[in-house]
Amino acid sequence: MNNEITVAAEPRSERGKNEARRLRVRGLAPAVVYGAGKEAIPVAVNPKEINRILHSRTGHNTIFNVEVAKGETTPAMIVDWQRDPVKDKLLHVDLKRVDLTKTLRVKVPVATTGEARGVKEQGGLLEAVVREVEVECLPIDIPEQFVVDVSKLMLHQNIRANELVLSGSVKLVSPADQVLAHVVALRAEAVAEPAAAAATEGAAPAAAAEPEVIKKGKREEEAVPEEKEKKKK
Repeated sequence: MNNEITVAAEPRSERGKNEARRLRVRGLAPAVVYGAGKEAIPVAVNPKEINRILHSRTGHNTIFNVEVAKGETTPAMIVDWQRDPVKDKLLHVDLKRVDLTKTLRVKVPVATTGEARGVKEQGGLLEAVVREVEVECLPIDIPEQFVVDVSKLMLHQNIRANELVLSGSVKLVSPADQVLAHVVALRAEAVAEPAAAAATEGAAPAAAAEPEVIKKGKREEEAVPEEKEKKKK
């Protein structure tokens, strides 16, 4: 949990599009605080503070304090948010209360490091198959990200989720055999090989057909003298 971050929340009594529009004119975004067996509270928050959290290293997995004016102060995290597709402005935010003593499920980003041998030595291509995995842990143990070293990967080799290094209370929820990254052959080469094979196979019948045409020509030539003999008789 990041004890340094506190988001001020202003209670709001009205709901609807008109109220949301008035809040945005004031530079605020409508939000709701809910969870932990308590009543949901509609509030308004500063979208700049929310965006700062979303763009931080821990992103939406950041746990921070929500301070409701004349009300509660509680640990929370961002579980959902909506943006204007054109102006990219924050339209609404869902803030969930967090019990620091109970485990929760979160999705953690997966990053790769190193240059795969299969790329450097064999001309392959490294593909990141999965960008995040789901884990279960206490809020204090949420990882910022998982970093996997791909430097030893050769062509057609991969790294799976069960190879991640987990610490503290972190347990893997995603399938253990889920492929995170692998080295594959370049698609251009893969397509070229079957095409070359098809071209080679197609050339054989053409070569075999040539003697057949020649024989046919000979039979026609042989037939000419016979017709001439008949005419003489």
